[in-house]
Amino acid sequence: MGSSIVDIENPEDLLRYLRGAARIGQKETPTFRTLRGGVSNKTVLLQREGGSRWVLKQALPKLRVKADWFSDPARIHVEALALRYLPRVTPPNSTPELLFEDAPQHMLAMEAVSEPHENWKEQLLSGRIDPDLVRQFGRLLANIHCRSYEQCRELLPVFESRVFFETLRLEPYYLFTAEKVPAAARFLFSVAEENRQRRVSLVHGDYSPKNILVYQGRLVLLDHEVVHFGDPAFDLGFSLTHLLSKALHLRELRAQFLRAAFEYWETYEADARSAPWFEGVQSRAVANTIACLLARTAGRSPLEYLSADERTKQQSAALNLIRAAPPTVRDLIDAFAERINS
Repeated sequence: MGSSIVDIENPEDLLRYLRGAARIGQKETPTFRTLRGGVSNKTVLLQREGGSRWVLKQALPKLRVKADWFSDPARIHVEALALRYLPRVTPPNSTPELLFEDAPQHMLAMEAVSEPHENWKEQLLSGRIDPDLVRQFGRLLANIHCRSYEQCRELLPVFESRVFFETLRLEPYYLFTAEKVPAAARFLFSVAEENRQRRVSLVHGDYSPKNILVYQGRLVLLDHEVVHFGDPAFDLGFSLTHLLSKALHLRELRAQFLRAAFEYWETYEADARSAPWFEGVQSRAVANTIACLLARTAGRSPLEYLSADERTKQQSAALNLIRAAPPTVRDLIDAFAERINS
């Protein structure tokens, strides 16, 4: 096969690779469809003649965003590891099954989620807010954090590296934003350092509605290339930001999204509060939420659905919250609502 990197978005190249690597039969001709939406990978849906469906992912060295944003494509190995280990800490069928990994090609294949399914982000943006899915979102994250803490001795060595958390989260979200918004720099540097200092549980690092498929009323979690052992407060801040930003964006549904944020936190808290590590996580979750709210307006990956006016409003709200950080997540949600309603 040689050492060249296959372009999986080129059907002829991909077919040649799959046959040459004996991933499929020599005469088999599956169909391919490029999937859009992600910024860090090429993603292709493969339909085999026998009926099985795969999703192939190939990590990009330069992410598909306006700002220059580079990350070693070897991060695909982290995703493969996560697909192997996440079933130990999540409810059954919460993640797709890993089929194979090809490290030199920066590629993996997993089973495709059965149809019909729907992306949860698209569902939310269309105005369909299902409280049961919100609660599932909280329980799933609590499972990941609590169960991985209990399996720390085994999982920490596997997910010890935080290289990709640095290049895909701390630098583009917190440190880049600190350059763009100097008034927040001290706060953002402090939050970044807090995340570096703690190794409590598995942290997904990309826990958001866009990485959730809804199939038969349950959540399937995708995109695990930032998984590491760190501070659970990051996942909470990252995910709460998505619900709060949608509350800002969809004014007519603002009350429902704010209620969803409350319900998400309350479900997570109910499942996680008895864990030995839970004390202190709420205040750090508040800090990470404020930092992410700001980063999604001024970082390398701003939320695409926010208008220029909405970004300005969210940035102003986040800066105000930095100056008077609320003590609890509930207070944070109330304070954010007050600022975006003013």
